[in-house]
Amino acid sequence: MAAAFLRRLAGDRVEVLSAGSAPAAAVNPVATTAMAEVGVELAGERPKLLEDAAVQRADLVITMGCGDTCPIYPGKRYQDWEVPDPAGKGIDEVRPIRDEIERRVRALLAELPLA
Repeated sequence: MAAAFLRRLAGDRVEVLSAGSAPAAAVNPVATTAMAEVGVELAGERPKLLEDAAVQRADLVITMGCGDTCPIYPGKRYQDWEVPDPAGKGIDEVRPIRDEIERRVRALLAELPLA
């Protein structure tokens, strides 16, 4: 959800990579529905494994509770967003998670020096 919001709000001003330390087989259908409600399409997206190379290339790494499984490199900027995992939750529980992620993405964009 965060990557989709960032792509939508930042356009080509930011390169977005999205991956997880233990990706599911498919994107959560409830999250897909919640995002569609706000006009963000997740169809065609698929979960990807977080690879060291992606972290090494990144200027900023946003984690969401991956703990020790996320690769850590000195000199990289990290933010850990403690946001509930929408897995196994109904739409009424996922909407506030979606909204919190959007709020955090907007706040992040406000602090980044983008052209």
